Amino acid sequence: MLKPLIKEILAQGQTPSYGDCIVRGWVRSKRELKNLIFVDVNDGSCFNSIQCTFDRARALSPETESGLATLSTGCSVEIQGRIAPSPASGQAVELVGISLRVLGTAPVETYPLQKKAHSIEFLREIAHLRARTNTIGAVARVRSRLSFAVHEFFQQRGFRYIHTPIITASDAEGAGAMFQVTTLDMDAIAKSGKAPDFHKDFFGKKSFLTVSGQLEAETYATALSRVYTFGPTFRAENSNTTRHLAEFWMIEPEIAFAELEDNMSLAEDFLKALFTVALNDCADDLAFFDARVEKGIVKTLHSVVDAHFTHITYTNAIVELEKNAAAFEFKPFWGCDLQSEHEKFLTEKVARGPVIVTDYPKEIKAFYMKQNDDGKTVRAMDVLVPRLGEIIGGSEREADLGRLEARMGELGMRLEDYWWYLDLRRFGTVPHSGFGMGFERLIQYITGMANIRDVIPYPRAVGQAEF
Repeated sequence: MLKPLIKEILAQGQTPSYGDCIVRGWVRSKRELKNLIFVDVNDGSCFNSIQCTFDRARALSPETESGLATLSTGCSVEIQGRIAPSPASGQAVELVGISLRVLGTAPVETYPLQKKAHSIEFLREIAHLRARTNTIGAVARVRSRLSFAVHEFFQQRGFRYIHTPIITASDAEGAGAMFQVTTLDMDAIAKSGKAPDFHKDFFGKKSFLTVSGQLEAETYATALSRVYTFGPTFRAENSNTTRHLAEFWMIEPEIAFAELEDNMSLAEDFLKALFTVALNDCADDLAFFDARVEKGIVKTLHSVVDAHFTHITYTNAIVELEKNAAAFEFKPFWGCDLQSEHEKFLTEKVARGPVIVTDYPKEIKAFYMKQNDDGKTVRAMDVLVPRLGEIIGGSEREADLGRLEARMGELGMRLEDYWWYLDLRRFGTVPHSGFGMGFERLIQYITGMANIRDVIPYPRAVGQAEF
């Protein structure tokens, strides 16, 4: 059987089941006081380490003495001992060590994570080791729990999990920022001076890494009623910012027989459910983020959970922003795409809480969004939260074949490339809606981490594909 994790040992609290125990993990620190040696060990199962004590007055074995003498930060160890009440503050129990075995050394001269402060920028350079730090380890635990919570939320509401393709020939966003996939010898083609013949490529046409699983999810929503995707997506945007990644994970539910109002309600319930899980199940890690990364994030999460989301149309939002135009670097006007500063103003000054903005100009939204009768706006929605701005974007999808074809024609899209998508409107079309949320943006919001590259294990961005 697997030995208990440190999390399970510490969770026993004030009434532990005292007895023999084996702890395995990595040494965070070692300190000596006369005959006593204190070793803090962490196995990554929780934020806190367990203190293991050794008393040289008790005639320790030669192997244990040898191990203690060579012990340093980063060493992996196996310690056998007995769980006992801890006289130290901060934990109810400790391990009174009987024997110690060093499983793997971490020489002080070369191990880069010595017990001192390290900058986040430095940790990105050693991404293969950074999960051993308090900060990145806490991010990983929050990310893991929230990943499971995504599935819990949708499964409990009758949604089916759909695996949409990573390789695709269609651009769901129509923006063109896609990574091309090919098996052609591009060096040889370049030397020949000829244009590539993609009919000879592996898939017989130009193919790309997906920017979204939405279009394929729509095909299953119109068969299974409620579906969701949760997987990697890719954007070849040349954006070297704290908010952009070239590879990230997207959550995309699609609901048949649902209009925009249903979509808005689902998005609000979704965020509240995830924030509640984070507050309840990741309390120790969130306390660390609140104290050491960004003050007030726990209070902010509670405020969103307790709030009623304000609904405002894009047109009315612009009116509010124009009243305060002097406060913005980017001047707001009807037809502009809302900037982060505009979104934060709407949440923090106008609504003083989360906001759902609806009915955007069709020119700044994707081709598949349902058009309103005014001919100018679409049934789109963006969910904005304090401190961040947009966290979810979605819409009711255009269910009318004629309107959809006309809009695609306006944008110069080739209808034959989307014949299968248009078939959904030819055969049993229904009102349907959905939204997308970048998982890393969610984790960034919950943890308060300043750079999105620090909430994914191995970030992919402009000029960055290491590890």
